[in-house]
Amino acid sequence: MPAHDVLILGACLAGQRAALAAADAGATVAILSKVHPVRSHSVAAAGGINAAINPADDWRSHAFDTVKGSDFLGDQDAIEVMCAEAPDEVLHLEHIGVTFHRNETGQMDLRAFGGASMKRTAYVADITGQAILHVLYEQLMKYHERVDRYEEWFTTSLLQDEEGNCTGCIARDIRTGQLEVFTAKNVILATGGAGQCFKPTTNGLICTGDGISMAYRIGAPLMDMEMIQYHPTTLVENGFLITEGARGEGAHLLNADGERFMEKYAPNKMELASRDVVSRAEQTEINEGRGVGPGGVGIYLDITVVPKKRTLEALREIVNIGKDFAGVDITKEPILIRPGQHYIMGGVKTDVNGATPIPGLYAAGEVACVSVHGGNRLGANSLLDTLIFGRRAGEHAAQRAAGISMPEATPLSRVREESAWIDSIIDRPKDGRRVSEIKDDLGTEMNRNVAVFREQDGLTHALETVRRLKEEAKTAYIDDRGTVFNQDVLGAIELGFMLDCAECTVMAALERKESRGAQYRTDFPERNDDEWLKHIDVSRNGDDTPHLSYSPVTITQWQPEERKY
Repeated sequence: MPAHDVLILGACLAGQRAALAAADAGATVAILSKVHPVRSHSVAAAGGINAAINPADDWRSHAFDTVKGSDFLGDQDAIEVMCAEAPDEVLHLEHIGVTFHRNETGQMDLRAFGGASMKRTAYVADITGQAILHVLYEQLMKYHERVDRYEEWFTTSLLQDEEGNCTGCIARDIRTGQLEVFTAKNVILATGGAGQCFKPTTNGLICTGDGISMAYRIGAPLMDMEMIQYHPTTLVENGFLITEGARGEGAHLLNADGERFMEKYAPNKMELASRDVVSRAEQTEINEGRGVGPGGVGIYLDITVVPKKRTLEALREIVNIGKDFAGVDITKEPILIRPGQHYIMGGVKTDVNGATPIPGLYAAGEVACVSVHGGNRLGANSLLDTLIFGRRAGEHAAQRAAGISMPEATPLSRVREESAWIDSIIDRPKDGRRVSEIKDDLGTEMNRNVAVFREQDGLTHALETVRRLKEEAKTAYIDDRGTVFNQDVLGAIELGFMLDCAECTVMAALERKESRGAQYRTDFPERNDDEWLKHIDVSRNGDDTPHLSYSPVTITQWQPEERKY
């Protein structure tokens, strides 16, 4: 039975940064991931990472832009921590080997991103997440005597002792089907978001809300779950992400009339307004009959206005995506895009050290809600969030571990219960529905009624649908009865995680009767600070239904004001 001071679930940027920080602080560390670490979803982050590196910039400006981008729902104390520590973190990445792009003077180049008052996004072409992820994994190789790695292990549940402390997890070795208890003084969740609740999504197949659901099931509160980001530029054909870096380099958005329509919605920032503003503008154009492409469901993203040499240098991956998946040479003609589900601003509620209200349980990255993103995340703040709060969680967990003893071993009866539950999934008769069918219905419903625009009837229908699917999932059957790489049984468990996340999201969206950030209610189209300048927290009730409560938004320097771009 493995035992560690700090057990990290997920090997994304937040998880790897937490592992390195905890190891540096002297803790014994394990990092457990259901995929190989360099296949974590952080690899998909393309455009860059924000930091006030330019001498003419200031972290307070970065912080205000983030507060404004959050539609004043972000907690300003946490935003101040993230933005103040950003320059040192980015320089640390450069020092350990991340090859950030340089300008003609040899200094770190910075590109423009949405919602920012100046250029402050450091980047590696349009593969920034991949570049950082690989460098951190190299660092983990160097720490092989201090960090144990368990690759392709699937966590099924978190463990608690009688006092309510989180004491580890039960995980399944995907290669053999064997269950194992991992004992730890502290657990850090770095399992990413829950984008697979939606169809289509820019998220990888592994983003199924595992950590959010497992924390919720043992009593951890979730926060801001209604805030779902739709990225303005995803391929019409399949939802693949087209980086914001394209607009940062100067690409235009055009409707069926050839009009650069963002002038109507954000005359000052145009295509570089915040993501929620741009996505709503695009969807409005589509809904009012000015969309393009088959069925008029798309918008043109015109990258031909960017010099070809610059496109091939700074946007080379989307050049390949355009050719391979849309049959378009983006250096010669516009490409069809539309808003697509991309990111979850909410998650497991934490403080600025990643600690949850459950002793011994931490969270960092998209699984967590600090809340630095509030109602809307600025592009290129996600990589920063993972690294700053991954590091802080690792340091704090290591410090806590130094003062407590290792938890007692989990009784074998608990493992037998988990094994019996998984066997019951495998043994289900084939008279229910397929897991894949239920997942497809979930994604379609969420994308229809919990998307860019929302209203009471649609959200009510979504909640009824999610609850019906939760019942159907109890008898959903799988085909693979084996133990070796049984992805079927993992998919059934993931479906339960996704349905938990979806139910919490829809209930919070129904509760918030205003429009703020990504939550745009057509039946409540105005922001209402008097009644709704507060977080919605979701926790599990005794009868397995979400219980809603509220917590205040922390305001330090910037009072809410009308949000214009």
